[in-house]
Amino acid sequence: MLKGLHTRPDPNLIVGFDTSDDAGVYKVREDLALVQTVDFITPVCDDPYLFGQVAAANSLSDVYAMGGKPLTAMNVCCFPPRGVPVEVYGRILEGGLAKTIEAGATLVGGHTVKDEELKYGLSVTGTVHPLKVLKNGGAKPGDVLILTKPVGTGVMVTASKRGVLPYETFKKALDYMARLNNVAGELASAHGATSCTDITGFGLAGHVLEMAKGSRAGMRLRFKDLPIYPESLTLIEQGIKTGVTDSNRALAGEAVRFAAGLSETQKWLFFDPQTSGGLMISLPAGAADALLKDLLARGQSDSRIVGEVFASPSPLLEVVPA
Repeated sequence: MLKGLHTRPDPNLIVGFDTSDDAGVYKVREDLALVQTVDFITPVCDDPYLFGQVAAANSLSDVYAMGGKPLTAMNVCCFPPRGVPVEVYGRILEGGLAKTIEAGATLVGGHTVKDEELKYGLSVTGTVHPLKVLKNGGAKPGDVLILTKPVGTGVMVTASKRGVLPYETFKKALDYMARLNNVAGELASAHGATSCTDITGFGLAGHVLEMAKGSRAGMRLRFKDLPIYPESLTLIEQGIKTGVTDSNRALAGEAVRFAAGLSETQKWLFFDPQTSGGLMISLPAGAADALLKDLLARGQSDSRIVGEVFASPSPLLEVVPA
């Protein structure tokens, strides 16, 4: 969509929109750069406070994926002019504010427009050292891949809205969606990550492929090692999927190769769009065990070593059973 737009050259622009990274990064001095992002989503549950938390965590995640720390945030509100009690909007904003404060950022304002479809999120500005920016490109052959949250939220959101997934079951996924990626981002930088991205709307396959393209390498994922919400596979097997699952699979195309032994249900999971998913981190193999140990010690209990980077003449995601 942005390919036809050409901005003026700027030597201080470290990361722009040409690399499909999670946020833009702009250097303001030799030891300081700004990380800028904006994101908003439609409701994932009926609890307005929890929705506000999830939406804010989803927006803040882009800063963590770049190795940065959130500094300020602004509310982005698309609210229906009728049919929704004003108290609901207040609870959404309270949930968003709670996550903003937890992230150590300051809410400085926002903007509201009338929209028939409710949406909420944040525009976030963070900071990072210009030499410590984590991009989705930079992974090297031999690097190890670590994922920090389970996958499968997209189909669970859809199933919940259709009334076929009990709320008690869905609540665990919602709690994960509301969890900040601050610890994972901090530890990724501390352990020498070579690249990083968060797993969101394009699904596991789409975002890992962006890493492969940015790194000019191949990525291999082992299905048995992935952290997965088990309910998501059951729902996919029942034929439930989101409105963008098909387009995610079409967009990935032949750049995703599944080895023999994987079921169609397992394959579709890779195209399930995620909300406020975990970070996918690449780093040298010798540092992977130490990072995983620290992630687990800091409460990131579903973090797993899920694959590796390999040399490839073209960007490629290879999925193997084990």
